[in-house]
Amino acid sequence: MPGVSTQDQTSERLQAIDILIQQGNVDQLQQKLEELHPAELAHLLESLPREQRGHLWSLVDLEEYGDVLLHVNDDVRAELIEGAEDHQLVAAAQSYDTDDLADILIDLPDDVTTKVLQSLDEQHRLRLEAMMSYPEDTAGGLMNTDTITVRADITLDVVIRYLRVLGAIPEMTDNLIVVNRDGKYQGTMVLTDLLTRDPTFMVADIMSRETDAIPASMSASDVASLFEQRDLISAPVVDENNNLIGRITIDDVVDVIRDEADHSILSMAGLSEEDDMFAPVIRSSRRRTVWLGINLVTALLASWVIGQFEATIEKLVALAVLMPVVASMGGIAGSQTLTLVIRGIATGQVGSANAKQLLNKELAVGALNGLLWSFIVALVAFFWFKDPQLSAIIAVAILVNLVVAALAGATIPLILKKLGIDPALAGGVVLTTVTDVVGFLTFLGLAAAFIV
Repeated sequence: MPGVSTQDQTSERLQAIDILIQQGNVDQLQQKLEELHPAELAHLLESLPREQRGHLWSLVDLEEYGDVLLHVNDDVRAELIEGAEDHQLVAAAQSYDTDDLADILIDLPDDVTTKVLQSLDEQHRLRLEAMMSYPEDTAGGLMNTDTITVRADITLDVVIRYLRVLGAIPEMTDNLIVVNRDGKYQGTMVLTDLLTRDPTFMVADIMSRETDAIPASMSASDVASLFEQRDLISAPVVDENNNLIGRITIDDVVDVIRDEADHSILSMAGLSEEDDMFAPVIRSSRRRTVWLGINLVTALLASWVIGQFEATIEKLVALAVLMPVVASMGGIAGSQTLTLVIRGIATGQVGSANAKQLLNKELAVGALNGLLWSFIVALVAFFWFKDPQLSAIIAVAILVNLVVAALAGATIPLILKKLGIDPALAGGVVLTTVTDVVGFLTFLGLAAAFIV
């Protein structure tokens, strides 16, 4: 529908599906499902409560099972697999390409896995084993094995005749991969060159030897960055001995980019991009309990700091009124720096080589903003409480807290990364603790020393 966003379309479909389910109109439901792409159907299933999801899944055509299972998140996939018959899962798995089968095989019941493996010929089984030997979040785990290879010592005419014999080429093929007789990677040949150059030319004459292959051990995040920087559609993958073992295509990389974006947002709240939005209450509660417990510990630490100045606060109520201002300003300033650095780490733009320069820059920004907003807040406090000492103290507290927030926001992600902890997952909690404790300690400590 032109002019209608994807989000609006999904919302409209949800409303229409809900009405048809309530009406029990099975025929129209099936008709609507048949009109949807498997990815759209998967998105719709993720957006439905579990009861409606089960009803809708039972109406999905068997031919669509496999494609839909590939597109849903891990939690929903496990639920759908649990409710499916073995023969349905076997039929779905047998329709997969090797790379897709490698992604989903681990989620299938053991008896289904056995039947699927027994149905594969030796060549496909070896390819599957090779792909599953690499971690999922590496180039080896992302790749597929549907490559077309040629040698450098043949003519373009021979290549064209070879392609005609094949009768088809894999999707997302923008170049052919050149290897030697031992399967060692040598370069690539762009399809447009094959079609437009003199057929008597040798492959060696027009191939590109400057196209670097991707090591199978490269992380999926680095692969995505490489595709983004070089505007790649596909890229060859090699093992540690430079043997060609597969290729990665842009559709797989788009999935990586989307997953990383979801991860960055959800992990800040202690959630996972693979969580089912409509998971059972007990399961969802259990997953969030750990994160709430961690936050409770940090909140108690800040409260303990406040408790050390109980007598001071009782003597001057204005301190209790202004405390949230100090903590809030530090929290926001620190979050800005934290978000910037976490994104820089994720994109490979921040590392040990430029960390010091970034830290100096963020400290300068924190100091400049601290001077500006400490002056503004001091004026507000003065006109509110008519106390010049209190105004000066809150000004100093905000200046200190904003500088410390900049320092913490820049260094916490780097430290967590070095410790092997996801900065997006733990950075926010650590930062909040630092800004709250420093803010309260500075503000109440100065008040205790100079006012009360």
